[in-house]
Amino acid sequence: MKRAGVKALAMATFVGWLALIPAHAAPPTAIPSPGYDARLQEQRTTSARIDEPAVPVVKPVAPRRAKRTQAH
Repeated sequence: MKRAGVKALAMATFVGWLALIPAHAAPPTAIPSPGYDARLQEQRTTSARIDEPAVPVVKPVAPRRAKRTQAH
């Protein structure tokens, strides 16, 4: 029974040590896709055109009515 306890403690220590090691992850597509790159370039050129300042449209505002005063 003591031997099983020592094994369990050793295994728990080892698993705990493994949990401290940082994971090394890579993006799902490590090789650049030509289609994706083309869409990305198109999106960048489109957004550059949109970011240019445009002439603001000024709508006429209806005049406000004067506040009524109470007659005494």
